[in-house]
Amino acid sequence: MTDAATVDTLSFETALVELEAIVGKLEGGNVPLEESITLYARGEALKARCDALLKDAEARVERITLGLDGKPSGTVPLDGE
Repeated sequence: MTDAATVDTLSFETALVELEAIVGKLEGGNVPLEESITLYARGEALKARCDALLKDAEARVERITLGLDGKPSGTVPLDGE
């Protein structure tokens, strides 16, 4: 597990892998209470990091628009018209 202060520098993939490992440990039920609390807090931070990175990615995704001739004519935000 990486230091708590570094959650905000993790890539999406790294944060997700660590989050999945934490979920597996907690679901296994073989973790002492104090460690469970620490793992849960770390998991919350990792989830927030993943959510933030996904929102950022969604904001950058664009949809290609086509002109009347069927050729690409530009881009618009994915949720824009």
